[in-house]
Amino acid sequence: MQVLVRDNNVEQAIRALKRKMQREGLFRELKQRRAYEKPSERRIREKAQAISRYRKAARKKMQREGLVAAPKRRSSAR
Repeated sequence: MQVLVRDNNVEQAIRALKRKMQREGLFRELKQRRAYEKPSERRIREKAQAISRYRKAARKKMQREGLVAAPKRRSSAR
C-alpha cells in the first residue's frame, strides 16, 4: 500500500492511508488477530460472513430489479 505526500502535507497523507486501510479491512483483521480464535469458531464466523455477503448481494439485486423497495434515505437537513 502506498500513499504519496504532496507539499509536505503529512496529515492529509495519513488520512488517505487510513481510508485505504479501512477499505481493505485491515483494521477489522487486526482486531480479530488480537486474541486466539479456535478453528471451529473461525469456520463458524467465516460461514456467517459468507451468508451475510450472499444476502446483501441478493437484497441489492432485488432492489435494482424493483422487486423490493430501496431503503429510505435520510435528509441531510441538520
